[in-house]
Amino acid sequence: MRIRSSLLLGAVALTGALLLAGCGKRETPVDIGNREQIFHLGNLSEPTDLDPQIISSLQDFQIVIGLFEGLTSYNPSTAEPVPGVATHWESSADAKTWTFHLRPEAKWSNGDPVTAHDFVWSYQRVLSPALGSEYAAMLFCLKNARDYLSGEVDDFSEVGVKALDDHTLQLSLDYPVPYLPGMVAHAVWYPIHRDTILAHGDFAQRGTRWTRPGNLVGNGPFVLTEWIPNQIITLSRNELYWDNANVILNQVNFYPIENSATEEAAFRSGQLHATVTIPQAKIAVYKNDPERSHLLKQYPQLATYFYRLNVDRPPLNDPRVRRALSMTVNRQQIIDAVARGGQMPAFSLTPPDTAGYTPPKVINYDPEAARALLAEAGFPGGEGFPKMELLYNTSDGHRALAEALQQMWRKELGIDIGLYNQEAKVWNDTMREKNYDIARYAWVGDYLDASTFLDLMTSENGNNQTNWSNAAYDELIERSRSTIDKAARFELYRQAEAILMEDSPIVPLYYYTNNQLQRPELKGFEGNLLDIHPLNRVYLEASQ
Repeated sequence: MRIRSSLLLGAVALTGALLLAGCGKRETPVDIGNREQIFHLGNLSEPTDLDPQIISSLQDFQIVIGLFEGLTSYNPSTAEPVPGVATHWESSADAKTWTFHLRPEAKWSNGDPVTAHDFVWSYQRVLSPALGSEYAAMLFCLKNARDYLSGEVDDFSEVGVKALDDHTLQLSLDYPVPYLPGMVAHAVWYPIHRDTILAHGDFAQRGTRWTRPGNLVGNGPFVLTEWIPNQIITLSRNELYWDNANVILNQVNFYPIENSATEEAAFRSGQLHATVTIPQAKIAVYKNDPERSHLLKQYPQLATYFYRLNVDRPPLNDPRVRRALSMTVNRQQIIDAVARGGQMPAFSLTPPDTAGYTPPKVINYDPEAARALLAEAGFPGGEGFPKMELLYNTSDGHRALAEALQQMWRKELGIDIGLYNQEAKVWNDTMREKNYDIARYAWVGDYLDASTFLDLMTSENGNNQTNWSNAAYDELIERSRSTIDKAARFELYRQAEAILMEDSPIVPLYYYTNNQLQRPELKGFEGNLLDIHPLNRVYLEASQ
């Protein structure tokens, strides 16, 4: 457990605050925040980085969305694309050429103008092999982008991104992407400030100090003013933001609180306006309490909780073993007894009815068939099954789920899987190095199309950290990219997902329902399928 000391969020200060609450009314951080427009938000874990081109977690993105802005942004209610740096855009009839018109008043936080050339340079950095961006594949829709990353094309001017002038950006695609405006709202498409990057390291160097307070130059509604590791990250209003006149918040404080019970206690004691989660045992408590039920927010989320299986680690290199592990997971029991948040059992990677697409059901809960598969693979009753471990990033909720699976596998298959946890930042490095047997993971959609899930498992995707590769799957996904007809594209998706689940490099558990606590003074922080909350639309109303 990491210590939080800033703004009464340390363990000792938190206990003191709770005791003082009984000694008389004291003004809390939330009270002060309501008056001064300072938003206090739990954010689960210490950021891996604040470089938009290498981050991969939703918690990191929630901070970065306040510091940078892409061509488009998100509607707070629907997560549909709305104008960002670009005021408007148009596409060719075949959806392969897109032109974005940038607002001349857009500036970096140091006063430099934001231009189309910044986007070109930033996309070149994303596609540089030395950077190793896990999200580089999202730019593969650009003409020659994949070949540039692989080295087959060495002249970036041949990649399908061009500044027609300072305020006009043209993207030329290899295949039609009708949902492109939603894609370019993602962090990997954000512009970054060239001089700032180069002042603190090489062009494609990861982890330099350019993302530290006083160094970071962004183009979003806020600037980074404080970062005390494991305690607090503070964003303050960017007076040079093009739409600053309509930003109401003056400051946002993010707190990396991995323990949901600690976060809930901080919320109750007036130190947080919102939590990122809630202890499973407390969901029903809030829901059934007439005086507190209004504080609990529940809404569906386009996200899947699953376990990765490292297919290079025997016996996980055998699909029969992988299917056996998946078929012995009683998902409904896990939801009812452990998760307890209104989730839906997941038997596929893609959630049902994702922009109209619903995946096939290939894997079922069938312990008897699973035992037969395990015996066929050479481990009858679990005999001879090697020692393996399941890794999860530190969280009481993740631990409880891992323990539930451990028990199910022991009971139904006769195998013992050890458990261990790592702090989020270390866990993220372990995932990149693929140094695990079985690992907890989750994927939240980056935009409103099933490809945001299915692209994840292609051989070339940097976020496919299972070592699984299937040529037939890759070919179906590649064909789907050039298929404009929605029904035909969905059929290709279904065929690909059937291969994925038959091979089972992942064990899906459930589709998310977001459960969090929010104070009634918090406005504009709305539930949407992508769980994305543009901070320039958030504000606080003082209590009456």
